[in-house]
Amino acid sequence: MRNIAMRLGYDGTAYHGWQVQKTEVTVAETLERALETVCGGKVHVTGCGRTDAGVHALRYCANFRTESRIPASRLPLAVNTRLPADIAVSAAVDAPEDFCAIRSCEKKEYVYRILNSRIRDPFLQNRACFYPSRLDFDRLAAAGRAFEGKHDFAAVRSLGTETKTTVRTVHWCRARREGDLIEIAVCADGFLYNMARAIVGTMVYASYGKLEPEDIPKLLELGDRRLTGPTMPPQGLYLSRIWYPGEVGEMMRR
Repeated sequence: MRNIAMRLGYDGTAYHGWQVQKTEVTVAETLERALETVCGGKVHVTGCGRTDAGVHALRYCANFRTESRIPASRLPLAVNTRLPADIAVSAAVDAPEDFCAIRSCEKKEYVYRILNSRIRDPFLQNRACFYPSRLDFDRLAAAGRAFEGKHDFAAVRSLGTETKTTVRTVHWCRARREGDLIEIAVCADGFLYNMARAIVGTMVYASYGKLEPEDIPKLLELGDRRLTGPTMPPQGLYLSRIWYPGEVGEMMRR
């Protein structure tokens, strides 16, 4: 039985997230059906994380096991002919037997995009959060830097997914602005449920004075979700990069 790892991207607008669900169309379900047609047997894909409804992935990693002898290099073209236009597999490799897309992941980066303009852009519909109120970029960026480091991030997560610990290390949380588009990149060794969107919501709160950037470490210590910012809408969020060791890591960097 082979263990194949794939790099893919998707526009999450039409899907109820990554994870297979009983009554909703999801990315994993759509991918599994395409793979089963190509490989000629039942397939279960394991993804590198659960993205919510409306969240996109610039780079995502998933693995599955199969007895098919199709060379991994030919798999993307074969599968893409059976996938809708909003999902595309860009690379595949034979992975080690013990590789798991979620457990083998070393760190991830999410990017959140905000269109900070009084006029919406129809070409960014479902691809950026439209935020017409003026945001103070310097305060927003300072708030992002306050999240960096090892902390208990219970104050910026939503309930709904059990986890052994809410302690994570944020390697960077950096914002940049180009015209009306603000892009926030958050990289961590792991993310709690809605953590990235809640971090951005807290940065937005700080940008117009609802809290001070320097207060964020204390708010994390208190661990009270009610004291931090809102969970931002999913449409502006993208899983942008994932890090792995070995050949899978090389595939993800290409």
